[in-house]
Amino acid sequence: MTVTIIGAGLGGLVLARVLHRHGILVTVYEAEPSPAARRQGGMLDIHPWNGQPALEAAGLIEGFRELVLPGRESYRVVDRNGAVLTDRPDDGTGERPEVQRGELRQLLLDSLPQGVIRWGHKVTGVRPLGDGCHEVSLADGANVVTSLLVGADGAWSRVRPVLSDASPSYVGFTVVETFLFDGDARHPAAAKVVGAGSLFALAPGKGILAHRESGGTLHAYTQLRKPSDWLDGTDPARVIEEFADWAPELTALITGSDVPPVVRRLFTLPAGHRWDRIPGVTLLGDAAHLMPPNGEGANLAMLDGAELGQSLAAHPDDVETALAEYEKAMFERAAAEADDEDIYAVMFGDDAPHSMAALLTGAE
Repeated sequence: MTVTIIGAGLGGLVLARVLHRHGILVTVYEAEPSPAARRQGGMLDIHPWNGQPALEAAGLIEGFRELVLPGRESYRVVDRNGAVLTDRPDDGTGERPEVQRGELRQLLLDSLPQGVIRWGHKVTGVRPLGDGCHEVSLADGANVVTSLLVGADGAWSRVRPVLSDASPSYVGFTVVETFLFDGDARHPAAAKVVGAGSLFALAPGKGILAHRESGGTLHAYTQLRKPSDWLDGTDPARVIEEFADWAPELTALITGSDVPPVVRRLFTLPAGHRWDRIPGVTLLGDAAHLMPPNGEGANLAMLDGAELGQSLAAHPDDVETALAEYEKAMFERAAAEADDEDIYAVMFGDDAPHSMAALLTGAE
């Protein structure tokens, strides 16, 4: 068995690592030219019911624990004036330790042999060849033929059209991402309001979410309910206009950014997205079940990768049985997650920020 994975995100890398542990040959094609080509997101809380078991299956749980940043399981909710509604310190009893996505990804990269990942290989399309084989077309004109293809290539997957006609739709929220470095020394007011862990500064239809990374970095996501073309062709820094009456220590998380603000629009696949079994190909993570950010996306992707790898290892002579077992469990898991409470309705609904404060107060 030889497995071809498209995408070197967390889910694809967990799959590659589990396959490698079981002696199954694997190649990962990644569009980015190197591991350091861009920032790898911010903090992730890794859950004991999905993310941590995935890392156990990958044999990396101890390495993961060494990456955990202490004190980050604290949560603070404030209103637009900076008044604190809920302040939950990290008392050491939390179950969802926080790590930086980039460091977790590097742990996975370091666990794989040289040459498993082919950097700078952008996929432009996939074509079925019959008998479970597929041809993967690359931007440099090359083609790769594989008998087992896994799309771990995110929201705009090039593999998904082989299996499904579904495409992501805009959820109604646009995010402007900012970074403030050395926050305590250079941005003390913003650092103070963020606190030791995560901040939710909320109002109906808008808010500023921030967390403290290593080295005192403050990483903020300003979110607004807006049309999908909002900010098209304009400076994303103009987002500050939407927060004219907010406390200055909060707006500093926007105006004090040490890097140019980055606009991200949020998309989702239809709830309960699934497909009929097609030989030789499957999906994991956002390629299979893209949802608005809810703290589960990376965890679900890693569990997808771990369970797919384990299923393939358990059925080395019957790939289709392995894929069918994996997809059945994955579909059920994703559907259950889609049915859970809409965290965006809680954070940005008419009762914000009080609804989020109430949720965190009762969440233990």
